[in-house]
Amino acid sequence: MSTATPSPTLQTVEASPARSARAGGIGALVATATFLFGIVMFGIVLADFTATDVTVADSVAFLVDNEGTLFVGYAAIYLLFGLAIAPLVRALQQRLHRAEPELSAMSAVFGYIWVGLMFATGMVLTIGMGAVADMAGDSAQAQSLFTAIDTVGNGLGGGNELVGGVWILLVSRAAQRAAALPRWLNVLGIVTALAGIVTVIPALTEVGMVFGLGCIAWFAAVGRELLVRP
Repeated sequence: MSTATPSPTLQTVEASPARSARAGGIGALVATATFLFGIVMFGIVLADFTATDVTVADSVAFLVDNEGTLFVGYAAIYLLFGLAIAPLVRALQQRLHRAEPELSAMSAVFGYIWVGLMFATGMVLTIGMGAVADMAGDSAQAQSLFTAIDTVGNGLGGGNELVGGVWILLVSRAAQRAAALPRWLNVLGIVTALAGIVTVIPALTEVGMVFGLGCIAWFAAVGRELLVRP
């Protein structure tokens, strides 16, 4: 006489959302850390490189002297951040798709686009800055290459926060309608998202600081929610 045993496939399917939530929660906390690291690195350690009154020649000279530090900074805020938010996008989509299938699917599209842009920006800047340092003996060409790389990097992911803002907005709106996250967290997400979206207007790029600070709080809180309530 045989006895029935639980289906491994069914167990895997049932456990998958919890594992995904934990991975997303960890990713959210790592993303929080990259934002904090970026503020310290580019706001304090590399302040002479990011100041608005620095000339291209000064930037190239600083890059040559601090190539390793810049590499670590760009790798953290773009490449590591991209790795961190990929499982977060998936976890949030799973959390929201039953109650809000359309919004969750659309949010995931923008989330994965943001992941791709972060990788593209990080690779352009880390490889490009190394090329500028190698070319430092020819000042004119080094400055020209630096300008080109800086422009491409800003266009892909450093110049405005449109894509990230749209993703956070769609996630927050879906979570608000589905009551899938705390109400205050959804409001924080919407405010943060709008601050990021308006940076597409050149005169409002400074609002990006509000987006950055809001992201620190939002990612940390979302990470906690996914870990505590998977």
